[in-house]
Amino acid sequence: MDTPAHDNTPTLAQRALDVLAENAEDTAALDALAGSDVLIPVPDDVSDEEATNPSAVALPVLEQPGGVPVVPVFTSELEMSELLPFVSRYRLVPLGALASQWPAEDLSLTIDASSPHGLTLTSEGVRTLLARPQA
Repeated sequence: MDTPAHDNTPTLAQRALDVLAENAEDTAALDALAGSDVLIPVPDDVSDEEATNPSAVALPVLEQPGGVPVVPVFTSELEMSELLPFVSRYRLVPLGALASQWPAEDLSLTIDASSPHGLTLTSEGVRTLLARPQA
């Protein structure tokens, strides 16, 4: 059986984002998104030791127009490579666990920013909509 190198089937997280684009209050889609793993680009200035530390994640912070800081995460390698083709390392992290540890300062989260189903949440939105207790 042949399998394509890149499967174009939407991930669970991508399907949840599609639903949320139509209905931002869909709790099943929010739960599915929070239960999904996301890819977090590892900044170039982070050492290999820090990049693989299971108890800490270095967040790449980009500045949006207007100076708003945002952390980009992605639902697939394809989504990440379309926006950040130069990224060579990333971490796979449960989104709900990341959200439960989200900093209190004004730091937004953007999921699949360049896609039609992209979603950006404020710091408060991350903590209230996506945070799930860690197992």
